[in-house]
Amino acid sequence: MKKIILLIFSFYLALVGIAQVAEREYDYIFFENNNLPGAYFFSEVNYTEGSYVKNIGHRLPVCDEQFFTPPNSLELAYSNGKGNWEANIEFEKIRGNDYFKKSDYLAFWLFNESDRTDHLPRVALRLFARQRYSDLLINDKRSVSLSISDFVTGIKQNGWVWVKIPLEKFEDFRARPNAIVFSNNDASGEGKILIDQLELLPADLIGKLAKPHNIKAKGYELHVDVEWQPVEQQNIKYIKIYRSEDNKAFKPVGIQRPYFNRYTDFTGETDKTYYYKITYIDYEYNETVASDIAKASTRELDDEELLNMVQEASFRYYWEGAEPNSGLALENIPGRKNMIATGASGFGIMAIVVAAERGFITREQAVKRMLKITSFLKKCDKFHGAVSHFIDGPTAKVEPFFGERDNGGDLVETSFMFQGLLVARQYFDQNTTEENKIRDSITKLWEAVEWNWYDREKENKYLTWHWSPDKEWIIDHKLIGWNETMITYILAMASPTHPVPVSMYYNGWASQEERAVKYRKDWGKTNDGSFYTNGNYYHGIQLPVGVSNGGPLFFVHYSYMGLDPHKLTDNYTNYFENNRNIALINWRYCSENPKNYKGMGKDFWGLTASDGPWGYQAIEPNVENDNGTIAPTGALASFPYTPQQSMAALKNMYRNHGRYLWGEYGFKDAVNLDQNWQAKIYMGLNQAPVTVMIENYRTGLIWDLFMKNEEIKEQINKMNPALKKKN
Repeated sequence: MKKIILLIFSFYLALVGIAQVAEREYDYIFFENNNLPGAYFFSEVNYTEGSYVKNIGHRLPVCDEQFFTPPNSLELAYSNGKGNWEANIEFEKIRGNDYFKKSDYLAFWLFNESDRTDHLPRVALRLFARQRYSDLLINDKRSVSLSISDFVTGIKQNGWVWVKIPLEKFEDFRARPNAIVFSNNDASGEGKILIDQLELLPADLIGKLAKPHNIKAKGYELHVDVEWQPVEQQNIKYIKIYRSEDNKAFKPVGIQRPYFNRYTDFTGETDKTYYYKITYIDYEYNETVASDIAKASTRELDDEELLNMVQEASFRYYWEGAEPNSGLALENIPGRKNMIATGASGFGIMAIVVAAERGFITREQAVKRMLKITSFLKKCDKFHGAVSHFIDGPTAKVEPFFGERDNGGDLVETSFMFQGLLVARQYFDQNTTEENKIRDSITKLWEAVEWNWYDREKENKYLTWHWSPDKEWIIDHKLIGWNETMITYILAMASPTHPVPVSMYYNGWASQEERAVKYRKDWGKTNDGSFYTNGNYYHGIQLPVGVSNGGPLFFVHYSYMGLDPHKLTDNYTNYFENNRNIALINWRYCSENPKNYKGMGKDFWGLTASDGPWGYQAIEPNVENDNGTIAPTGALASFPYTPQQSMAALKNMYRNHGRYLWGEYGFKDAVNLDQNWQAKIYMGLNQAPVTVMIENYRTGLIWDLFMKNEEIKEQINKMNPALKKKN
């Protein structure tokens, strides 16, 4: 028996190892570009006495006029005098970018504005940690400091020289650093250098690159999408994009990672014609010959065309960016390329339906993708019918990304998934072999979920969020509203095979017993809404239901992408009216901008959960929980509730902020202009709500499809007797 167990365990480790080896290894880059002008957020400058470093709020300035890779570089202008100076450039931790290529060198490109080399700074590696939610350092280790002038290679390009330092030169510093420190040497006087492509590089990723081909370009109002044949091979570091206005003089406008097969060139001008070509760049920055040329023109778009543009771009996240084995959505891009996020995948299924209906893809393409998705879901790990939060695509096994306790069923992510699947079951209604198979597969998956298993105490009160096969209920998190999890109770009550009683809605979700009241007080830090109902006025708007003044905007998005809040009325409120009030409170708070954040206002709003300068956070419209981070999905997924305010935000975000906020999959996840920070990622939970909720505003398509499910209609009738007569 022990031998069998060891064999099984070894096989499991082998599978895990395969998954890890197959994960994308990222380059370990400290600086390549910053789309925002001004100060570089991930830098820090210090100086004493007569020494000095040019800075903006103790951060290094970004130089837009000169660069090695477009569109900018870092400026390091300094005075070596009495005292010392140093400039730290920190490594930006990006969610899911946790496997990296081997590191052999510290390398960067340097532009020296004088002929002197004796004044060039010294450079060191640094590893430090901060106490959580604090600037207090709890560890700070530094390598020896080396003179840059000793490691300038003979490699030059357009006045830039390559500095390449073997990591072994930093002596006993063995850890991968999270900061690079530039500091003064002993020479006196002033100096100014530009730094670009500051990174740790492998030594063995050299090889001949083929000429790129199949380039296409499509113009919109203020940007052009450049697309090419997908390519991802180890020795391609970048795709470099060139633009011309006369098809003669081409200039570099951007670089792109090889795991994207498109680049968004935000030109900022309408009624212009542009020409594009691309090259491949290897790890020593050798460049291939250019591709053929593609042509595109920009033109003014009306409101309907703008909505189409935003919906289609956001949808691409789930189409071009999907995990290939399953067709399902990733947690974020760039991120782990094998790790499926199940809740985001449910949202993505609804986005696929919108795309098929709008003609972004054909119905046949959508059917093929749904067959892949349902086939994968039938074989992946399930826990009493529920899926896990994350799944490894190549193996279909649970991926405990949030720690070893998160290795089982996640009922909330399951409900987000089935919100999408039940929409698809209604949409794919044709009497064909393929569409019959889609519907049958979804029904079997739906009937297999044991929602009542997640009533841990069997008291018909609270659903419990997680269950682990080896740790059982170790994450004892009860689902108590008001938050994003109403859909979980609706689906649990509507289950045709394993339902929970309707009474759980009031005994659990809307419970007013002491446990529920304390839970709401603890996370809201207020008594407002602690009994589920609220009734107070915020910014002149009454809030019937909600903790504090309504919370982050994803509360009114995630559960109501399929579930039509117009048709949901309980003993306390109608949820379309309640959700509209929460969105309006959010808009009015941002319009008033009580903390005077840069950019925030009536046309630049949306406080919700997103990436941020200090990591992923749920931002709320109150001074205690607002750090100035705006997520476009906040305003844009609120279109059904605030159409005028959301359209104003869309136009402002695209036309006035699009240069740094618009990209390959629509709007980037978030921006904080006060900190001069912009997200480098798109998130699976935030792109689809834009596509889906804009569609609900325009046609009500996804609401109509979800509410056609007989189980849902029956459940809504049970909850709201007044609707029984109408139906």
